[in-house]
Amino acid sequence: MKASDLFVKCLEAEGVKFIFGVPGEENLDLLESIRKSDIKFITTRHEQAAVFMAATFGRLTGKTGVALSTLGPGATNLVTGVAYAQLGGMPLLVITGQKPIRKSKQGRFQIVDIVQMMKPLTKMAETIVSADRIPSLVRQAFKLAESELPGAVHLELPEDIAAEHTDTAPILPVRIRRAGPDPKAINMALELLNNAKHPVVLVAAGANRKLVRKHLQAFLDKTKIPFISTQMGKGVIDEASELYLGTTALSAGDFVHAMLKKSDCVLVVGHNLNEKPPVVLSSQERNVIHLNFNEAEVDDVYIPTLEVVGDLAHSIWALTEDITSSKKWDFEYFYKLKNKLQEHINEKIADNSFPIKPQRLVADLEAVLPQDGILALDNGMYKLWIARNYTAHGQNTILLDNALATMGAGLPAAIGAKLLFPEKAVMALVGDGGLMMSSQEIETAIRLKLNLVVLIVNDNGFGMIKWKQQGIKFDNYALEFSNPDFVKFAESFGAHGVRIESAKELKDKIKNALESGGVWLIDCPIDYSENAIVFDKELKAKTKNI
Repeated sequence: MKASDLFVKCLEAEGVKFIFGVPGEENLDLLESIRKSDIKFITTRHEQAAVFMAATFGRLTGKTGVALSTLGPGATNLVTGVAYAQLGGMPLLVITGQKPIRKSKQGRFQIVDIVQMMKPLTKMAETIVSADRIPSLVRQAFKLAESELPGAVHLELPEDIAAEHTDTAPILPVRIRRAGPDPKAINMALELLNNAKHPVVLVAAGANRKLVRKHLQAFLDKTKIPFISTQMGKGVIDEASELYLGTTALSAGDFVHAMLKKSDCVLVVGHNLNEKPPVVLSSQERNVIHLNFNEAEVDDVYIPTLEVVGDLAHSIWALTEDITSSKKWDFEYFYKLKNKLQEHINEKIADNSFPIKPQRLVADLEAVLPQDGILALDNGMYKLWIARNYTAHGQNTILLDNALATMGAGLPAAIGAKLLFPEKAVMALVGDGGLMMSSQEIETAIRLKLNLVVLIVNDNGFGMIKWKQQGIKFDNYALEFSNPDFVKFAESFGAHGVRIESAKELKDKIKNALESGGVWLIDCPIDYSENAIVFDKELKAKTKNI
């Protein structure tokens, strides 16, 4: 068969359902092969958005998402999305086209060494130099993308190779069983936990696996040890649980950091240094048990006492089998601070002032979005407010990036989530800065006939950087801009546009948008003076002597 047909059959053998991208002339053989397959090609308006969508597919399913671009500028546009998947632990394959490698008639026109560009950003980057190599390279790419820690891989398919013919066949995937932990390491972890007085569990991004979550829930149910979530571990365990203490939204100075400081043993489930560290976790101050698929990296901010390495679900199951609740354990201090944290979160949630306060915005969002609904966040100040104040009830109900932490990903991530779960309510929460980095994908959402709500947190500037600038007492400079009329902007695409004029309107207008269907843009002015008031002044005062 033709090489491009073989390539697509290999993708089908891996279970690929969607490919996101912007094709070019170097992809035309592959595009024709996709047209004849069962795979659906989703044409996006920018290659970066295509990778965000594909990475989100990988994040939500554990299976490799696939994005496609042409050579040169199409491929260079993929880079931010590839880094997003690689740091965020999302399985991703990017396929790029290339000029013929055996005989070129165009010199160096549009030629960039894309493979060398991708190597530092991926787990694998290869040029396919023969049709016969397609099955093994595709299988290896998928295997690497999905192995722990998941990440990005890249294959370059030159147009002359795509047009070749071959009699090779796809290599079918086989299930790989990971090795379990060392029983001695499990016993050492049990000893540290049983001898602790104030143990706590820290749930991080690596715990966001179905089987890991199941066994972690059983561990918590049996031991009643309370837990704290990192930002990317948010929602792994239902935060309505009485054992939930809070999320590490900030780097220091909140009630959850006081809890971690009080703890003498932290069981860290699924943390790696790609996610911004939630707090300095050093074995010099307390016992830190690293529980993950892979060994911990050496770093000043994360120094485990003990590393339990192996299949994470197996490790948690083994701990659960043999652990017994210790009479030494004392969680009173944790729950005392949890109550103080909740009291602080509840302040101002009914404030009717306008522009709306972040506390009110988060409370209203939580009130109207179903518990199984998906909230896809771009990167901005609202991310900290959501992490700290929002109660997440399930895995992947909060799509938050605290690894690359790039702007522009929120809307494409919401589109990817809605394609995968059309029956669920899906919202994108974006800043005015982040939206304008991917706003062209509004057309993609409309073309796909999606029901999608985009809530724009509007402060006419880069709010998080303004907060940091203010905090170090620099003058306000270079971080403000003007915006289009977002209502007219939405309508120009054929979407629905709404502007919030008072705090009391927000909840009803979100609810109406979710129930009405179609694509909605809701422009909501925000009062970001609360950033400095709450995070810099109130918290410092409230946590100073606890």
